[in-house]
Amino acid sequence: MSEDDRTMGMLVHLLALLTGIIGVLILWLVKKDQSRFVDHHGREALNFQLTLLLASFAAMMIGVVTVIGLFVVIPLIWGVGIAALVMEIMACLSANRGEWHRYPVAIRFIGDR
Repeated sequence: MSEDDRTMGMLVHLLALLTGIIGVLILWLVKKDQSRFVDHHGREALNFQLTLLLASFAAMMIGVVTVIGLFVVIPLIWGVGIAALVMEIMACLSANRGEWHRYPVAIRFIGDR
């Protein structure tokens, strides 16, 4: 695997930190056919971002529907955000080392080829 592949794999996870799902989606769509490694990391980052989006939406709906849910949901969203940040940094470092990383809690919306 080339240095460029490792850099692009790392960049996919960094874009998740900075732009959320949009940056990940754009980079993955542009680079997925050029490298199997970048395709894998792009899918992982995209699946994780979609999982976070779904979890955040569900938590907001619970908070809106129930008044007591606000006292539970707001700290939960903060905790999920901190855990997501840690997992994204770990994935970024794995890609930089050339390792095939999988997020432990991501729903596989976009499966492997």
